[in-house]
Amino acid sequence: MGAKNCPETPRQKMINMMYIVLTAMLALNVAAQVLEAFRVVDSSLLHTLKAVDAKTNQVYSSFEMAFAENPTKVAEWKNKADIVRASTENMMSYISQLKENLVTYSGSKLADKDNPVSSDNFYLVTSKGDTLIIEKEDDLNGPSELMITQKKAYELKDKIEEYRNTLVAQLGEDDVELRNSILKGLETPDPVRKLKDDSENKTWETQYFLDKPLVAILTLLSKIQIDVKNSETNLVNYLYAQIDAESFKFNKLGAQIIANSNIILQGDAYDASIFLAAEDTTQQPQIFINNKEVNVVDGKANYVVNTTKTGIFKWSGLIKYKTPGGIIKNYPFEQEYQVVKPTVTMSATGMNVFYLGIKNPFDVGSGAIPRDRLEVTMTNGKITKSGDAFLIEPKSLDELGKRTKVTVYANINGKRRLIGTSVWRVKQVPDPVAQVAGQAGGDIRKERIQIEDGVMAVLEDFDFDFKYRVTQFEVQTSGIAGYAIIKKSKSNRFTAEQKKQLRNAKPQSIVYISNIKAIGDDGRTRKLNPISFKIR
Repeated sequence: MGAKNCPETPRQKMINMMYIVLTAMLALNVAAQVLEAFRVVDSSLLHTLKAVDAKTNQVYSSFEMAFAENPTKVAEWKNKADIVRASTENMMSYISQLKENLVTYSGSKLADKDNPVSSDNFYLVTSKGDTLIIEKEDDLNGPSELMITQKKAYELKDKIEEYRNTLVAQLGEDDVELRNSILKGLETPDPVRKLKDDSENKTWETQYFLDKPLVAILTLLSKIQIDVKNSETNLVNYLYAQIDAESFKFNKLGAQIIANSNIILQGDAYDASIFLAAEDTTQQPQIFINNKEVNVVDGKANYVVNTTKTGIFKWSGLIKYKTPGGIIKNYPFEQEYQVVKPTVTMSATGMNVFYLGIKNPFDVGSGAIPRDRLEVTMTNGKITKSGDAFLIEPKSLDELGKRTKVTVYANINGKRRLIGTSVWRVKQVPDPVAQVAGQAGGDIRKERIQIEDGVMAVLEDFDFDFKYRVTQFEVQTSGIAGYAIIKKSKSNRFTAEQKKQLRNAKPQSIVYISNIKAIGDDGRTRKLNPISFKIR
């Protein structure tokens, strides 16, 4: 694209072809006619160089005027153009000085009133404006010694490659055509060796500067200067075109509103940005959502997804749009949304009770706020999280609810907000009831009590997962003559002696179980009320 801004003219193509033909003729004979032809080609190259230079200077002047009118818009491209201009001036100055060194090395004399330039002379105008009359335009030894032996040709190649890299660095990744044009116009490749050629490998340096007459080398250097200026012109024209290349043309306007959040707490501010959005109805952008291209209508795409679970979900996409300059630009984006379950919180305010020694399940009615954004703290205990629920573990009794407070915070838009507080009482877990065969006393069949293994401690009407285990008890029955028989157990199971007691029990006699102790999951031991059974 950029190379079309300053294409190679037919005249330049003809000059390049003439140089190739004349170089080939040198292999046969360095005749006067050949030298004269090189003079013509070099003179034509210098005239072309002045024309290209004048055209490029006009672009630089346009840059200066555009920058004065709108520095913000033009600064990026003008800075790049300034880099190209400085690099080109250095490169042109280096080649001009190299020409002067070649002419001086091969022999020349300064033109003056006593030694004027004639039409038969081949001469060089220096950077200071002096005119050097070339005395040995057919010199083969001097140029070879300076360029090859003294490595000036190798230095020139490095300078060309450095300049080429500087120009390419001013281009973006999408500027492929202009990049290739610059690389080709300033290439310095070594010649390809033929399979049947037994001679030594040639390099770019030896191919163009070894055993070549001075006039041919000067003409080659003029051609390199033309290549440098052409590359500069192409790139500067391209950079100038980029000032307006990104200025999109839109033909439809509409209001758009974007809110700061879809969840607003009472007391917080609702913040929304209102702006005028522009649209080009003549072309549609490409829109990709989660790496999949979607349908676009009136410049817009809809993202619709079914929600099956709660939480925060992220999604992303990419918008591709062609600029007026023909370059595809990418505009990535990321968004997130929240899915909440419709909930209602019901509670009996007088029943705010935690039990000491157990992990009390605690649910927070968060409404529209996702649970993973909630933070729960408390005094007189600690809180741990289990899945979506919280577990409350009080550390001491607080039956009047003076020291136990639960506080809920929410993370909304990166800020920690207080949602609410509540006061709770901390009570002991109720005492269990001793049971045998699921009974806490009363009539019982003898065969039923005989098959039981021991005494259980049961929490009646208590919904928490808390257990007691009997650690001791005594069984008392009536013996012969009415005296009491008492047998002890140090566990929750009937001993062999207690089993014998139960087998010997007479109908209508009383079995009395007392001195019952049980230990709970909290490690505390409770003394339970005794129970009695009448044998049937």
